[in-house]
Amino acid sequence: MRFGIDFGTTRTVVATVDRGNYPVVTMTDTAGDPQDHLPSVVALEGDRIVAGWRALERDNPTLTRSVKRLLTAPDVTAETPVRLGEQTRPLGEVLAALAVEVVDTLREVAGDDAIEVVLGVPANALSAQRLLTLDAFTRAGATVLGLVNEPSAAAFEYTHRHARTLNTKRSSIIVYDLGGGTFDATLMRIDAHRHDVITSLGISRLGGDDFDEVLADLALAATGRGDDVFGARARRRLLDEARTAKEQLRPQSRRIILELGDDDVIVPVTDFHDDATPLIERTLAALRPLIGDSETLTDTDIAGIYLVGGATALPLVPRLLRERFGRRVHRSPLPTASTAVGLAIAADPDSDYALNDRLTRGIGVFRESDSGAAVSFDPLVAPGAPAGDDGTITVTRRYRAAHNLGWFRFVEYAATADGEPGDLAPLAEVLVPFAADLANVADLSQVTVERRENGPEVIETVTVDADGITTITVEVPELDVQVQASAGEG
Repeated sequence: MRFGIDFGTTRTVVATVDRGNYPVVTMTDTAGDPQDHLPSVVALEGDRIVAGWRALERDNPTLTRSVKRLLTAPDVTAETPVRLGEQTRPLGEVLAALAVEVVDTLREVAGDDAIEVVLGVPANALSAQRLLTLDAFTRAGATVLGLVNEPSAAAFEYTHRHARTLNTKRSSIIVYDLGGGTFDATLMRIDAHRHDVITSLGISRLGGDDFDEVLADLALAATGRGDDVFGARARRRLLDEARTAKEQLRPQSRRIILELGDDDVIVPVTDFHDDATPLIERTLAALRPLIGDSETLTDTDIAGIYLVGGATALPLVPRLLRERFGRRVHRSPLPTASTAVGLAIAADPDSDYALNDRLTRGIGVFRESDSGAAVSFDPLVAPGAPAGDDGTITVTRRYRAAHNLGWFRFVEYAATADGEPGDLAPLAEVLVPFAADLANVADLSQVTVERRENGPEVIETVTVDADGITTITVEVPELDVQVQASAGEG
């Protein structure tokens, strides 16, 4: 049985493939009540990590939310520590517990059928985040058919639901995806079931969690406790209260009531909007490259801006976007499930939906030069590079070695300015012997880089697979040397 899984910062939503329909999977909480999601939370039960509704009901000091946000760190690995109360656990272990909870829940739906899934990831997710997500669900027993960028999946749901808004004059849409922890936006051209990503961008740490922080700080300020020092558990409870109050806001709401200890705190909605508006304005600024010089959509081929993600439920979000772009702003009727439905469409072999996505970040390398006295940066794969027909990007370079040792620091980057990489994250550090006397040296990091003439041929290959995961291969055929690394491995 096939599913689309939107593993979100706040909640995980799943849709299934059912003969051309893509219903959201109902998940039962610990009280036996049906829910349309599983909370993306973990906690400790003794030494064991529990997740989802079971973790939420315990409300103990180890309860931890927003684990997905840790995946956006540039140096994240499976060993990155996650604090659970006074203890820590490796991120890979925490993700595995969440994935097992999701997959075990799906077994109740699938019965004896194999569980096959398409997973969503943020458009600007780095290789490490993609690999860790894929690995967690594979270890949980699911067959992962692929990873799809979340806004690209939401575009599938848009076409499935709103195909009539598209025509020869207006053939593109912008998916505005504001979730619990990340913001993504994608400009996509649509021709029937064919979806071509033109540009994707995002802000890795901007989402509903930040609105919760704003509201919590306003509540503290209203009581004169803005400078108080709170323990982790007290702060978490305050943020939970802020999240609940925020999700109950309606366009006609005038005040927000939060419980702070034994007292009720009233925060005027206007104050909350004033402090939250700069967050939304950051997303509007990020949209400009997708729209061009025009401040409106009037002279574009953009049929609409499609709002998805749980944070777009905040009435301020669609209001500000409609003030800027008018009637072509459409909020999904299933904002928290749109991506999951789109992922289920992607998982359906009979849907005929085709996606041609693009790489949202670049791949480059810092190389030792001048006998190790200098370092140069070499862009290898540019941001926005299109994939081939098989969904992969491959760049191969051949050159003669000019040193005894190759010391490469491969990185992923968002953009370059004046030839320098910006917003970079380490991908892999690779040391390769270019001299026969170094071929069997165990620790090449202790070798001094020296310039040597007439070095052997080096074949350097960068491959980005259909899931967006990068692999680096450096070969020296004359020395029978091959070194391969990916996603933070060395």
